[in-house]
Amino acid sequence: MKRRPTLLISIAAFGYAFLYLPLASVVFYSFNESRLVTLWGGFSLRWYKALLHNEDILNAALLSLEVAAASATIATVLGTVIAVAMRRLGRFRGRGLLAGMVTAPLVMPEIITGISLLFLFVSLSEWIGWPGARGAMTITIAHVTFCMAYVSVVVRSRLAQMDESLEEAAMDLGGRPLQVFLDITVPSIMPAMVAGWLLSFTLSLDDVVIASFVSGPGATTLPMLIFSKVRLGVSPDINALATVVIVLVSVAVVAARVLTRERR
Repeated sequence: MKRRPTLLISIAAFGYAFLYLPLASVVFYSFNESRLVTLWGGFSLRWYKALLHNEDILNAALLSLEVAAASATIATVLGTVIAVAMRRLGRFRGRGLLAGMVTAPLVMPEIITGISLLFLFVSLSEWIGWPGARGAMTITIAHVTFCMAYVSVVVRSRLAQMDESLEEAAMDLGGRPLQVFLDITVPSIMPAMVAGWLLSFTLSLDDVVIASFVSGPGATTLPMLIFSKVRLGVSPDINALATVVIVLVSVAVVAARVLTRERR
């Protein structure tokens, strides 16, 4: 019985080491003076300076942030509407089809989604002349199609836990459906909407496969740029970029933790 806790601790330590030691090595070698990634040549910030002067990386990062913010916002609105319709309207014509369309992006392989969206945009361009060129707009539309499915699942689970008597009481007091939705329902599901937005933002920012199919010349996202660089070998500036991302994510996680504790 005494060996079991030691074994569990050892397994947990091995698991965390397997996950975080590679990240630590990336951070360590981002301060390397040498051009060789695995050969330590002394402490230096040269690759961070090179990163700040690399226009390709800066433009790709800006495009990724714009696409992720737009995709997350639109997906949150559409996903919330779908979740409310599925939960509050009961049975209606097309409910089964809508449920299937919401579930499909969750289980569909990304490469299939990317190919189908590419065929869609090419066909629309031939039929109606839109879109004229694939770029940030087509990437945003593609990301919305699968992000809103995740938002719908998150918001729908919150609606399942919500007390419907609050809405009924508001309507009994003379509140119109839209007013009740804005004053009662939206504040109640706001944490789920925020969680859905953050999840959508992360999924959009991290996507490579779908964006590779629906993007065009001059519209390269940051994950696509990193993937193309890594195929030729990891360079020190990629380590610096990865370190910046790790720091930003860590700060966001700590901030969210602090805000959660303050609200409690």
